[in-house]
Amino acid sequence: MYIHLKGLKLYAFHGVLPQENRVGAEYTVNLRLKTDFSRAAQTDCLEGTINYAEVFEAVKQEMQISSQLLEHVAYRIANRLLHDFPAIEEVDVELYKQNPPMGADCEQVGISLSLSADNTQIR
Repeated sequence: MYIHLKGLKLYAFHGVLPQENRVGAEYTVNLRLKTDFSRAAQTDCLEGTINYAEVFEAVKQEMQISSQLLEHVAYRIANRLLHDFPAIEEVDVELYKQNPPMGADCEQVGISLSLSADNTQIR
């Protein structure tokens, strides 16, 4: 069972270049959260699943911490979600920077990673 949050739009200040930390950029985050929501499916009660608004708030807070690398930001997001939501067994994070300043006509650049609750090593 998976919960998906796709196309989360956030403005943040990540990058290696000084201008990226001053000007900022728009980012898109996609999440896939492995969890057992069978209780919620049967009872229609929020207590049996993950609250999407709380997940978004955790992602938003992590995105507000300026970092040089998208890899680091995504790893922090995954670790935070695994820590804050014990019902999550595994987290897949996709993080994209829109219009990156790299001297090329490029819509977005991004990374993806997966972490599991029993092993916080990137897979």
